[in-house]
Amino acid sequence: MFKAVVFDMDGVITDTEKLYRRFQMEEGAIRGIPEDVMMVACDRIAGGNKYTNKAPFEAIVGRGIDYFEFREKLIAKLDAHIRENGVELKYGVVETLEYLKQKGIKIGLATSTIRERAIGYLEDHKIYDYFDKLIFGDMVENGKPAPDIYLKACEELGVLPEEAIAVEDSINGIKSAGAAGMYPVMVIDLIQPNEEIKPIVRQVYDDMTKLKEII
Repeated sequence: MFKAVVFDMDGVITDTEKLYRRFQMEEGAIRGIPEDVMMVACDRIAGGNKYTNKAPFEAIVGRGIDYFEFREKLIAKLDAHIRENGVELKYGVVETLEYLKQKGIKIGLATSTIRERAIGYLEDHKIYDYFDKLIFGDMVENGKPAPDIYLKACEELGVLPEEAIAVEDSINGIKSAGAAGMYPVMVIDLIQPNEEIKPIVRQVYDDMTKLKEII
């Protein structure tokens, strides 16, 4: 029986991955990066932090583009959009969190999103108190796809990795959870499972409420 569920944030808890993608594509177009190349780059870096993303992004898009400068521009656009429009939760989030609480399952968050932004999302939607532990990228040495953040989450929650489900929407996230020894579940947002993670991912769902099937 599983004792904990640990969630990624963007594209899993909040419907923000589409915003990152929108502004990534806009910034790519400004720099003359072909749309198909940008799509590959976006899929490749989803779930990672700015440090783990720098080398693969620059290798894919080329053109001497600096990822940190690119990211600064898109984050400025993202922040402006969110200040004006807020963010939405993904389908089934509150229902699923309530179900887990009723079952006595511990709930964690493991996200590369910066601390202040992530906490703000949770508080704005009044779901902060559902989470027993929050783990952010600045609490571990290596970002996803390394297992550090999920190992830290399990440690903080007081469970073994094999006793915990990780809920992810990205390739990097699934690889991270799998390397940590958890039970990786992919809830589809913008990215489909590829051949690299098909041997790793244990369940693929089209919405979060289907987690009930395995808890």
